Amino acid sequence: MNSLDAELDVDADADITLGVDVDSAFDAKAFLRTLTSKPGVYRMYNVAGDVIYVGKARNLKKRVASYFTRADQTAKTRAMVSLIAHIEVVVTNTENEALILENNLIKSLKPVYNILYRDDKSYPYIHLSGDGDFPRLSYYRGGRKEAGRFFGPYPSASSARESLNLLQKLFPVRQCEDNYYKNRTRPCLQYQIKRCTAPCVGLVKAADYQNDVRHAVMFLEGKNNVVIDELANKMEAAAEVLDFETAAKCRDQISALRTVQEHQYVTGENGDVDVIAAVSNDSFGCVQVFFIRGGNNLGNKTFFPKHVEDAGVPDMLAAFIAQYYLDRDSANAVPAEILTNAEPAERELLELTLAEQCGRKIQISDRLRGDRQRWVDLAMTNARTALDAHVAGKATLQRRFRALADVLEMTQVPKRIECFDISHTMGEATVASCVVFDVNGPLKSDYRRFNIEGITPGDDYAAMHQALERRFKRLKAGEGKTPDVLLIDGGRNQLAQAETVLTALNVTGVLAIGVAKGPERKAGLETLFLSGRELPFILPADSPALNLIQHVRDEAHRFAVYGHRQRRAKARQTSTLEAIPGLGPKRRQQLLRQFGGLQGVARAGVEDLSRIKGISKELAQRIYEVFHSG
Repeated sequence: MNSLDAELDVDADADITLGVDVDSAFDAKAFLRTLTSKPGVYRMYNVAGDVIYVGKARNLKKRVASYFTRADQTAKTRAMVSLIAHIEVVVTNTENEALILENNLIKSLKPVYNILYRDDKSYPYIHLSGDGDFPRLSYYRGGRKEAGRFFGPYPSASSARESLNLLQKLFPVRQCEDNYYKNRTRPCLQYQIKRCTAPCVGLVKAADYQNDVRHAVMFLEGKNNVVIDELANKMEAAAEVLDFETAAKCRDQISALRTVQEHQYVTGENGDVDVIAAVSNDSFGCVQVFFIRGGNNLGNKTFFPKHVEDAGVPDMLAAFIAQYYLDRDSANAVPAEILTNAEPAERELLELTLAEQCGRKIQISDRLRGDRQRWVDLAMTNARTALDAHVAGKATLQRRFRALADVLEMTQVPKRIECFDISHTMGEATVASCVVFDVNGPLKSDYRRFNIEGITPGDDYAAMHQALERRFKRLKAGEGKTPDVLLIDGGRNQLAQAETVLTALNVTGVLAIGVAKGPERKAGLETLFLSGRELPFILPADSPALNLIQHVRDEAHRFAVYGHRQRRAKARQTSTLEAIPGLGPKRRQQLLRQFGGLQGVARAGVEDLSRIKGISKELAQRIYEVFHSG
């Protein structure tokens, strides 16, 4: 069993690995004579040792042989077979095991001839904490190990947060962090705008708060009608005793709930359903997923798989369902029924494998009528619209790449562009970003950030030099691919840092360009400094080449700023007091409370500090020196 199979935790008793020396020509007949007819997974390698395709089979011998014996292969399959230098197989006990292993290998290896989907390993949820009389509602992503209840999954972070925002208006259950909640001495702004009942300072009874929690849970479970009935009864009872304020509040809640119901309710669907539609043209494919939970439409998500040439809709659906749902962490995210616009390849195997993973029946349905078919039709319409826009965007991007090649007088269209940018605040928490684009758009898996250390704060040239040196040293060590074009956000001096690094590390074949912002940082007036060319030049504002440069540069800036803000926030959340020996969490909290925050502690003298219970003269002196040492 090789190391890759070991990492995937495959049953050792089921593994039989066969293969052919990569350095020799591939002899299909000799290989097939040794191949078993048991189920398993096969990996095809090229002469460079890269995995180009992963597949699974009920009968390994028949399936692998078909690549070399069938005369009706597609052009894509013929091209793939011509590259095979080596095949390895892993024999499994069942076809289900093979399907799961195939899915894991495709996700980890990303072979160029497999249909690939972006791997969403965690789903957004709404979490109701399970502690005390005043639990918290919050956005949650990750392994669901916390106490309490989880609602979802939601298709995106924005849809989960939109639901939280709506809940805050309907049922004022607190959403603040626990440490914030426990240290309040007066109501916050959320109470003032009537989005919280201020349980932190005892302005709401536990029973009333729990009633809001119960209604919020019912809303998240899709039981809007039950909530409306309860609120209507409460409104009538309040009106009878002339409590018109309570009655008006109930009336407003009912009105808001009915509005939500009109927008979200799915006629004819009361359970949890995912609606999946796949469409394709000659070169591109699109999968659209609508998430229905408790009868409510939680939104949709769009996927654009790679390597779909010659792949039909059944194959796209099968690949999507396997890669999207076959994940131990997402078992509870699989609904009881999945509606599709066509029958996925090997539907029964997918149903059986998902059922084993989830411990319950999973049904994949494509023969539909009425409202269910209308939802599939809607998903198909969305998928076609998204695919049309995607294809148009790809065509525009490829046109821009060709224009850039013309402007730079390159003999070939660049295949890879990298761009570096620096972000900091007055020299604090300096971060460099590296973003990567190819003719299909951003390659986010290749993005990198560099935390810059050991330079004079605010020295952008030194920061750029350090980032480039670290990047290209890794390249020389065999990590990553060499860019054809290297964009540097900055002028001549920034470009000089790139030239120095490339020369010192003997990196060739890279065209470096400095992109200096125009007057008043106005887009369209950028000055370009080309390595090896003495004079700078300016492209017309409507130049497709300049549009591409601006797009890549702006993405590098966004990525750098986001990384800098994260690093700065992390640094500022770490109190200076934490680095003082002998000052534990309780004493730190006591100091901050007594002096009203870190600034108050910094202004305090040794005598003031030593008056705090548990703070000795020696410890007070150490605290004082931290804030006044030069």
